[in-house]
Amino acid sequence: MSTTEKLLAPGDAMRGWWDNLSRVEKWFFGLVGFGLLALLPLFPPPFLNTPNISFGGTMAQFAMVAIIAIGLNVVVGQAGLLDLGYVGFYAVGAYTVALLTSPNSPWNKVGATGWFTEDWAWLACVPLAMAITALAGLILGTPTLRLRGDYLAIVTLGFGEIIRLLADNLSDITNGPRGLNEVAYPRVGESETLPEGVFSSGNSTGDANYGTWWFWLGIVMIVLILLLVGNLERSRVGRAWIAVREDEDAAEVMGVNTFRFKLWAFVIGAAIGGLSGALYAGQVQFVAPPTFNIINSMLFLCAVVLGGQGNKLGVVFGAFIIVYLPNRLLGVSFLGINLGDLKYLFFGMALVALMIFRPEGLFPARQQLLAYGRAARNLLRHPEKESAR
Repeated sequence: MSTTEKLLAPGDAMRGWWDNLSRVEKWFFGLVGFGLLALLPLFPPPFLNTPNISFGGTMAQFAMVAIIAIGLNVVVGQAGLLDLGYVGFYAVGAYTVALLTSPNSPWNKVGATGWFTEDWAWLACVPLAMAITALAGLILGTPTLRLRGDYLAIVTLGFGEIIRLLADNLSDITNGPRGLNEVAYPRVGESETLPEGVFSSGNSTGDANYGTWWFWLGIVMIVLILLLVGNLERSRVGRAWIAVREDEDAAEVMGVNTFRFKLWAFVIGAAIGGLSGALYAGQVQFVAPPTFNIINSMLFLCAVVLGGQGNKLGVVFGAFIIVYLPNRLLGVSFLGINLGDLKYLFFGMALVALMIFRPEGLFPARQQLLAYGRAARNLLRHPEKESAR
């Protein structure tokens, strides 16, 4: 075994171990894993803690980016559509919540006589943000998904920049570069010490601060989205996505309506991106155009590539690297250089090394027979036992 293979063996061994588990065992280990993950902000290991920034806030940011990575993985990893402007859907979701709840917005109808009550405004806007973002994906995808490869990438890149520029220039609606502040958030856990609830920025002390609560909310949504996407992968839709990704022309010849299934992927991915945007708007309580620049879109794509395209849990790990590394290095100096400012250099070097030694990502997806996969593998391994039944 070569040195490179030895270095890569642990990731492959973990993937092989996971693939050989039964569905019940995967559920058990998955619940235990996410339970331990949820406890991290309360009991951060010393080697994992972020000394110069709140660890709970870092984990909340990770949850948002993980949701984005899962949605982008549906588009890029499952259906094979190169989307460079996914940050546009993130912006649509965030601005939907901000426009409906911020006092700076002319569309704000929060209050006793408005569309939403103050306590439930954010929660009511989340499904609206997902629906509007899905509609944006439908409007963008219908004319553009006839394109392929580089042409589709350029169109989506333009979409992301158009959304940012509209937010920057429609001052009468979006308040332009000044942004929209005092966005609504969940009003839960109000008390004398926390009059605005556990999700407010006033809850900034202790391990269970507002970042930790947003992380817990994000974890719940990640689990629900993983269940949804996992069921889609094992369905006819998921098999069609894989066929389109591997060879679109062959899939079309075999009777797959490639345009319809690509549009499905685009709309579902857009809705998930809108959900993450709604989380961002509620947590930060401020939405402004600079957040939705092309650099962030590249970072989201970087999380998918690092983790492994097509692997749901892999892209979650990639999102953790993208968020954790800059926060861990924040304030750390080496030879007078703040390492936190060099995050793009580190990500670039990581991608170059990955393309050389591991082009499929850290945790690549091993495609199996999605329908009756376990029975088919047992038949191939022990044909005499299966034929005797």
